[in-house]
Amino acid sequence: MADRLLTVEQVAELLGTTVRFPRRLIEERRIEYVKVGRHVRISESVIATFIASNTVRPSARRLRAVA
Repeated sequence: MADRLLTVEQVAELLGTTVRFPRRLIEERRIEYVKVGRHVRISESVIATFIASNTVRPSARRLRAVA
């Protein structure tokens, strides 16, 4: 089964941002999107990949204790 295609508004809600942010990602070609006529749709897997690739993991090093 294919991924669900989301509107820009749905992507913004999913990311917790304004609509301007996903539109900028599209304009800058930072995410894949599908043109359906004059409408733009973004696959759920593209958003999941975007989130995973931009997730910052905590550092494994420990800070030195102050004596």
